[in-house]
Amino acid sequence: MNAPQSAPEVAARSGADDAVVRLRDARLAFGERTLWSGLDLDVAPGEYLAVLGSNGTGKTSFLRVLLGLLPLTSGTVRVNGTRPRAASARVGYVPQQRGFPAHTPLRARDLVAQGVDGHRWGIRLHPRRVHRTVDELLERVGATDYADAPVGVLSGGEQQRLRVAQALAADPTLVLCDEALLSLDLHHQHVVSELVHEQRERSGCAVVFVTHDVNPIIEHVDRILYLANGSFRIGTPDQVLRSDVLSELYGTRVEVLRSNGRILVAGRPDSSHYTDSPEELIL
Repeated sequence: MNAPQSAPEVAARSGADDAVVRLRDARLAFGERTLWSGLDLDVAPGEYLAVLGSNGTGKTSFLRVLLGLLPLTSGTVRVNGTRPRAASARVGYVPQQRGFPAHTPLRARDLVAQGVDGHRWGIRLHPRRVHRTVDELLERVGATDYADAPVGVLSGGEQQRLRVAQALAADPTLVLCDEALLSLDLHHQHVVSELVHEQRERSGCAVVFVTHDVNPIIEHVDRILYLANGSFRIGTPDQVLRSDVLSELYGTRVEVLRSNGRILVAGRPDSSHYTDSPEELIL
C-alpha cells in the first residue's frame, strides 16, 4: 500500500493549470496557534475531496478560506484561477443543517430563488426565467411536492435538500459542504450525499466536503485531507485512513477499524467524540 502524500509530493503531482482550487505553502494561524502550514494542494475539476479531523483543527476555516471569508496567514490560494471572493459566483455552498423558526415568512421556492438571483438588488427583472430555474432545481433535488410550503414547517432533511438546490443554482465549478449531513437521519444523509455526487457527475464540478463522519460519502471520495495537531496528510482513503498514518499524525496510538463496510477510528486524544467504545468513534 502506498504511503500518504506529503505536501511536496502533492505539489509535484498537481501541476495542471485547470485546477479549481490551488493552495501553495498555505498557513492558517490564530495568534500563536497554527491550524495548518505548508499546505500545497490542487483540487481538479470533478475531484471529490473529503476534509477530516477532530473539532478545532481548522476544517471549517479551510472552507472559509476558499470562500474568501478568511485570509491565509501566509501563502496563496486561488479558486477558478483567481482570488476566492472574485470566484464566488461559481461556488456553491451547502452549510450544516440549522432549522428555521416555525413562522419564518419564506417558502421553499423562495429559499432556492435566493441562490438564483439573491445577489441582485431591486425588482426581479426576469421573474419567469427565475421561476423556471427554481422549478427545475426543486425537481432535481426532489422537493417539488413542498415547493410552496413555509420552510419552518419542513423537516431537517427537506430543508437540506433546498440548501443543496440553492447551492447548485449558479451551476458551480466548486461545491463546498460544511458538515452538510450533521443532524440528519440516515435516509437524508444518503439523499443529500447522492445529490451532491450527482451534480459532480452531471457537471464535472469539484467537491470539497468537510465532515466528521466519512462513511456516508466514502464511495464518492477521491482523496482525503486529514487535519490534526497543526499538520495534515493528503491521499486516497486507503492511503490516509490507516492506523500507522493517523498514529503518526496524532502522536499516539490510533486504531483504524473496518467493520461491515464502515470505517471507525479509536483512540484520538483530541476528539470531542472520544469514548471508551471503539464502535462509537466513527470518523
